[in-house]
Amino acid sequence: MSYKQIIASLFHASAPVGHKEKIVSAISAFVAILLTGILSASLGKSALPLMIASMGASSVLLFAAPHSPMAQPWSFIGGHMVSAFIGITCYMLIPNPFVAAALAVALAIFFMHWLRCLHPPGGATSLAMVISGQEMHALGYGALLSPVGLDVLILIIIALAVNNLFPGRRYPMLAQAAGAAKPAAPSALTFGRMALNKEDLESALKDMNAYIDVAKEDLEEIYNRASLHHMRRHMGEVICRDIMTRDVGTAEFGDELAAVWEMMRQRKLKGVPVVDRARRVIGIVTIVDFLKQVDKTQQAHPKILDRMRAFIRRTTGLTSDKPEVVGEIMSAPVMTAREDTHIVSLIPLFSEHNIHHVPIVDKEGRVTGMVTQTDLSVALYRYWAAMP
Repeated sequence: MSYKQIIASLFHASAPVGHKEKIVSAISAFVAILLTGILSASLGKSALPLMIASMGASSVLLFAAPHSPMAQPWSFIGGHMVSAFIGITCYMLIPNPFVAAALAVALAIFFMHWLRCLHPPGGATSLAMVISGQEMHALGYGALLSPVGLDVLILIIIALAVNNLFPGRRYPMLAQAAGAAKPAAPSALTFGRMALNKEDLESALKDMNAYIDVAKEDLEEIYNRASLHHMRRHMGEVICRDIMTRDVGTAEFGDELAAVWEMMRQRKLKGVPVVDRARRVIGIVTIVDFLKQVDKTQQAHPKILDRMRAFIRRTTGLTSDKPEVVGEIMSAPVMTAREDTHIVSLIPLFSEHNIHHVPIVDKEGRVTGMVTQTDLSVALYRYWAAMP
């Protein structure tokens, strides 16, 4: 190995995180530590500085890597509380401080692994319980409540609040319910001609026999997104403008239900965008939106067609006990895509949001077309059929 390779091996490539994400992480940690210090100091805890060190390390995980398994609530809470208990116990039972410190960290790692709450700053917490001054030692197991428990409580509340304020962050990372079928992006789960599934990814992680700091859900999402980029690269620039239907029927907020329903029936449309006077999309109305309202408001007629006719018929008089215009039943906000968006980007839009129509808009948000699941399926079929 050359000296250049040796030097290069010392610097691990960091994740490609944008500047906004870096700023959010830093500001979140600042707020969290500041509030932790202020609230703890208000209780007169002079031992606080000894705990801030491990809580500062936790802030890196909670706010800079909130999707990490090590940053999840049980890992954070359990890691600190278990480690603090072990550190206090080792100090009380082992006279030699060096042996007590080493054993506290070792046992903290073992039990965090065993209890599935591995949180690296927990090692610092167990060590702090051993090497802290007499004031901390005098607290005994009371230190589990304050300062450890208090700091943990404040940080987890802030983490839950802050990490869910920004798009792209999910905290905690909830495991998918057993038996629940997660919608998969059609065709995007294959790489070339080779298909992988969740079980393959889980088996690969087990084969590595090492703790990988990434959740299985994140790994699956990374793979799916990589597959989409792979498909896009091999398809070339096929954008929404190339496959969209241009002759789009539209409705305005105040259009009567009967008129919109008749337009959809004559043109055999399953959904139409709802636009304002400038043709900017403000919602979408589909057959499903009509049927939902029929189920809720029209129970007098046994047949569905009779109930539909009664629902869309304009009510005479000044008052009404049912929706009268399309704006009252439309779905909003609506998912849209720009004309210059690559069609591959529509795959997760359809699958994750369980929608069948995506209005296509220009730079000003004015509707110019519509792409349906059928349009996308045809385009993808042509791509797969052309593959060698």
